[in-house]
Amino acid sequence: MDKSSLLDSRYLRMAHIWAENSYCTRRQVGALIVKDKMIISDGYNGTPSGFPNVCEGADGLTLPCVLHAEANAITKIARSGNNSDGATLYVTDAPCIECAKLIIQAGIRRVVYARSYRLTDGIDLLRRAGIEVEHLEVNGADNP
Repeated sequence: MDKSSLLDSRYLRMAHIWAENSYCTRRQVGALIVKDKMIISDGYNGTPSGFPNVCEGADGLTLPCVLHAEANAITKIARSGNNSDGATLYVTDAPCIECAKLIIQAGIRRVVYARSYRLTDGIDLLRRAGIEVEHLEVNGADNP
């Protein structure tokens, strides 16, 4: 494994660890934004600041107010003095279409993800935008 692949694997494992911060019971997702070999932002799926840490309703479905890990990481960048132009996003799960739009607008140039999702519209949009997308299984993290 070359040094670049080794770093990709390590950052993706770190995203999995970061996902453990999520209060969601259906699926915990973590994301890291890396630029020039530095982590410049992180995020996990959960409710907006000030809301109760409850992600699912009584029916077990995810509440509409829950933010995805990618959205949390990107909005953290917006509140900081940093930017994500040319950065790489490491995320435990394939981005959805809404997160793909944010990734494109944030100037992120590369996305590395571990678990596939049944819908591929987010990945398809990223590729259409010229963003490099890589599916990398880390320690059996992929769910068929």
